[in-house]
Amino acid sequence: MTTANPLLQTPARPLPKHVAIIGAGTIGPDIGYYLKSALPDIRLTLVDVNQTAIDKALQRCQDYAKKAVAKGKMSERHAAAVTANIGGTLDYAQLADCDWVIEAATENLALKRRIFAQVESVVSPEALITSNTSSLPAARIFAELKHKARATVTHFFAPAWRNPAVEVIAWEQTDPAVVDYLRWLFCATGKVPLVTADAVCFMLDRIFDNWCNEAALLLERATAAEIDSVAAEFVHAGPFFVLNLARGNPIITETNTLQAEEEGAHYTPAPIFRSVDTWVTVPPGKKVDVAAETKAAIRDRLLGILFAQSVDILDRAIGEPADLDLGCRTALGFKKGPLELMRDLGDAETQRILDRLKAERPGMPMPKQPLAAYQDFWRHVLVDDMDGIKLITLRRPEAMNALHDELTDEVLAVIRKFEADPAVKGFVLTGYGARAFCAGADIGRFPAMLGDAAAATQYARDCSRLLVHLDAMKKPVVAALNGMALGGGLELAMRCHGIVALNSAWMQLPEITLGIVPGIGAMVVPYRRWPQAAEAFHGMLRRAERLAAAQAHGLGVVDALAEDIPGLMAQAMARVEALAGKPSGIAQNAISLASLEPIEPVAASGQPLSREVMGILEQAVRDAAAAGTLDKALEAGYRAFGASACTAAAREGIGAFQEGRKPDFSSTP
Repeated sequence: MTTANPLLQTPARPLPKHVAIIGAGTIGPDIGYYLKSALPDIRLTLVDVNQTAIDKALQRCQDYAKKAVAKGKMSERHAAAVTANIGGTLDYAQLADCDWVIEAATENLALKRRIFAQVESVVSPEALITSNTSSLPAARIFAELKHKARATVTHFFAPAWRNPAVEVIAWEQTDPAVVDYLRWLFCATGKVPLVTADAVCFMLDRIFDNWCNEAALLLERATAAEIDSVAAEFVHAGPFFVLNLARGNPIITETNTLQAEEEGAHYTPAPIFRSVDTWVTVPPGKKVDVAAETKAAIRDRLLGILFAQSVDILDRAIGEPADLDLGCRTALGFKKGPLELMRDLGDAETQRILDRLKAERPGMPMPKQPLAAYQDFWRHVLVDDMDGIKLITLRRPEAMNALHDELTDEVLAVIRKFEADPAVKGFVLTGYGARAFCAGADIGRFPAMLGDAAAATQYARDCSRLLVHLDAMKKPVVAALNGMALGGGLELAMRCHGIVALNSAWMQLPEITLGIVPGIGAMVVPYRRWPQAAEAFHGMLRRAERLAAAQAHGLGVVDALAEDIPGLMAQAMARVEALAGKPSGIAQNAISLASLEPIEPVAASGQPLSREVMGILEQAVRDAAAAGTLDKALEAGYRAFGASACTAAAREGIGAFQEGRKPDFSSTP
């Protein structure tokens, strides 16, 4: 059975040992570097018809690894493993023992068919064969293969070593187990697999290519710089800037010609793409002035094509709505997904924009359902059923599953939907991917509240709505830590009725390094649930010390450890069964507190901290322990969060976070 969370699948085959990538030009080496970084023990072979291209590709992988080491993102030992066992060849016979062959050659159907005929003549019938095509349907590419069930499209996005998105095409002759395996493999290695149907241009290129094509058609009334300036409301980089970066003009011509042949002349590429090499535009963060009427026309057209393509993708079941929004954010650099934009604008404004597009661009697809129907989906969670236990996966991979208002509300909505169902035994919360359970909470509206104690206090209360609900639940909720649990993510795990973790998982409360205190329970709950671990929590709160899963297990904070995701889920399900009918375990009355001995305001990392904020934190811990009820104890935490928001340290810490620098508390109390 296919699961919503790819890592819940039982893989149909082991990890590959020998991968070949055909095409040593632009994207092929980047795909190879991603695979070697994630699976350093594999053997990687780059194949091309040109030895110079192979030599350059091999050097690029070496350069990537050196740069990663220089930036502190990779150890020298890891880099050595990444760059070992990489070779190049002109001879397809060298691929005989490959487990997986990825084609990343030019977008030419005849060429791709010749390549795959050569590949199939040397590899085993079980070897995976995939193409990185951005537009050609799998049914065309693999039409002449003898063993079609093991072949499909895996479409990466540039830069492939860093961009997390990859489309996996579920075409009619691929074995579904192959699609499930690829979803599992990509998710386990840090990618975000998005399954799409086998339509021309699949899902995300339909968005990007037509966004760029409409931008080019708008050159009749505006300059490239003006169009990019208007587009900056919606994307991090305008269409013409991206086309320059990717040398994408020929690609738009190819893909839109294909769409026009398949679906109608309204997709015909703008003729100007054939005569322009580089666009004169503005980089991200820069804008030119645009006349109001021109700006409105550009804005409506860009939104119109975005919405038209999105509803067409959903009406034709080319992709799933949550994947569409997520893919547009992660792969294409949109600030919000198209469905989120439609929701925010409202049905009336969305319809007006679509009506204008229909008048200006006859033939473009229009909605086949009421607009509200396109909003009926979970945006940030995946829900699976495991023998009567609902497993909720937090899916915000671009933010390491960090909490924000919408994610919090979706988790709460799923729990409310099923908690009264007698067939549901309980719930498991976990994070998407292999790195993070939840990397904290987005700062969201908080920066605007700095200096306003009442507003910040209420903000902490509001952010606790899911946690307070967990406190009162009759059915158990277990947190399955598949990776790091930081700040608000750890506070969420603490309010679950049980915690299980991978051996490699770890926990941290880093708030004090930002000049604030953790406001939604970390100064309250751990002392009431695990008084034997008070000293560890003192260090986590005051010095931002990390707590490894094994240490947490030894202290009784984590109930069970696991080596891998299947083991983690087995432990989580067993814990739900064991906790049936039992209370949360959070003491409701005042508790005795292990002494908070004076320490210097310095983090475990050596970073100087604010003495004033540490004092606010320590007093809140004491006040919460002395409170006669859990509600009053939580209020002490909310108020302390509000007080910390009024310090100079909070302004410096949050400002530094937003600017991507280390805070300097030397001039704060």
